[in-house]
Amino acid sequence: MLPYLDELRLLNLPDKQYAIFGSGPMAVRGLRQAHDLDLLIKKDLWDELAKIYPLDEKGVALRAGHIELFSHWEPWFKDTDQLIETAEVIDGLPFVRLEYVLEWKKQMGREKDKQDVVLIEKYLTGQASSGI
Repeated sequence: MLPYLDELRLLNLPDKQYAIFGSGPMAVRGLRQAHDLDLLIKKDLWDELAKIYPLDEKGVALRAGHIELFSHWEPWFKDTDQLIETAEVIDGLPFVRLEYVLEWKKQMGREKDKQDVVLIEKYLTGQASSGI
């Protein structure tokens, strides 16, 4: 399950300017639950929203209620616009492609990421063998 989607829809963000990332792309496919909602947003939208929403305690994300908004995904991905522009639309919302999430999880290497890598690879292998 993916929490806070109603809250996201209330933000009324412009199309092609953001994508859900982090554990969201896994949760929407039923691979595991997500406990938060992370968005990757384009720089122009970040500049606009930074006038409205405060930075989180780490100073790297804007906090809009229960949603965290990031303008970059470095050092893992330099071209965040590409991640947003190639997002998959599921249930009317854009999600960063699972392949990118897999790449990020492999680089992070935390125990929960290692478990996620197994889940994502199994899912992608199943899709490939079924021709999806």
